[in-house]
Amino acid sequence: MTDKWNMIVDVANCTNCSLCSIACQDEFVGNQFPGYAEEMPRRGKNWIEIKQKVRGQAPMIDVAYLPEMCQHCDDAPCIKAAENEAITKRPDGIVIIDPVKSKGQRHLVEACPYGAITWNEEKDIPQSWFFDAHLLDEGWKEPRGSQVCATNALVAKKVSDAEMQKIIEEEDLRELHPELKTKPRVWYKNLDRYQKCFIGGSISTEIEGVVDCIEGAVVTLSSNGQEVAKMETDYFGDFKFDGLAPEETSYTVEINAKDIGEKRIDVTLQAGDSPSISLGEIRL
Repeated sequence: MTDKWNMIVDVANCTNCSLCSIACQDEFVGNQFPGYAEEMPRRGKNWIEIKQKVRGQAPMIDVAYLPEMCQHCDDAPCIKAAENEAITKRPDGIVIIDPVKSKGQRHLVEACPYGAITWNEEKDIPQSWFFDAHLLDEGWKEPRGSQVCATNALVAKKVSDAEMQKIIEEEDLRELHPELKTKPRVWYKNLDRYQKCFIGGSISTEIEGVVDCIEGAVVTLSSNGQEVAKMETDYFGDFKFDGLAPEETSYTVEINAKDIGEKRIDVTLQAGDSPSISLGEIRL
């Protein structure tokens, strides 16, 4: 069975250092690789881009970064849309846009539902990140993007499909957009940090004129009378219910701090790009 390339992107580990993106520019701007790609334009969208999502409000704010690139789909819409076999998929799973055959085929930019194909106006060709296949074919163990990543936010693996399926299950990896059904070979870990939202806050009390946080208070999140999750506050009195769907939903937060007090708060998440809610300091 042929081993195939996959990329694992850990959203929780990405710090937006941009080393993967810079390495991509360094490799392809001003350099052409016959049979693989023409040079990448100096200006415009990078073949590896990092998106940012800010969730919550002060004092509880979470910032997540999402590296995006060609997904090297097994059922790639771009391959179906290409004329003259301008886009092909190699036995090792890598999708390559032929820089000669694809000339003039601007419609391929729109064929990618991930927006990973860019248009090189000067060369009159569509382009995308091709997993640094030219380097791998020379014997490199991994693409430059994962090689330079200092936090292991990008990890390249060449394994059988069966072994990759085990990794997907063990590490709870997900597709970026499973609804597209393109069978991508780029997998995401901790994707909730970017796609989901949270409800959080910090619990405190005043004793003899001194305000202090409450550790170990039991906080329950429920919706329509059904418990969604339960946790205890940490050393700083903080709680955070993460992984909630970004859609309009009414929740109830119930706080119970033994020998100190109780409180109930009704909150409503709104649909939108960043609906997370920070309840701030909650005084019992």
